[in-house]
Amino acid sequence: MPAEEFSNSFHVPAPAEEIFAHLAEPESYIGLSPLIVAVRDVRRDGDEVSYVSVERFTLGPFRYDNHIRVTMTFPEPGRRILSDVVSPGRVRLVAAVDLVPAGDGTAVTETVHVTFPFLLRSFVVGQARSVQRARAAELTRRLTPA
Repeated sequence: MPAEEFSNSFHVPAPAEEIFAHLAEPESYIGLSPLIVAVRDVRRDGDEVSYVSVERFTLGPFRYDNHIRVTMTFPEPGRRILSDVVSPGRVRLVAAVDLVPAGDGTAVTETVHVTFPFLLRSFVVGQARSVQRARAAELTRRLTPA
């Protein structure tokens, strides 16, 4: 199955621990990722959190709610979050968020590896990159001190 991997690095003027705490909560992704409108069935088991995230796609008067299964793990608490996302249509996305203290805040790097059926490549990769950039901007906005 085809795959692509890409990264985005940015600076957030907040401590890594604060960013980690925010990203470790599934409910934080509502609005953080522009397509996410709901989070359901949150289950915590040790250092693993699984849930169903609802992505909403709209085209004019039509809307489609895509239910995706997400499993987050924390291999380096306070420093790294892994998200494994399984979406209908044989699309799978694994994202690693790495947090490194840097000056007055934190250097954040999100690396995304996505697999998809060949015919969905343009749509899946375009959406994943767009969401990644929007998530960086919204995270920075949310955690920038007033």
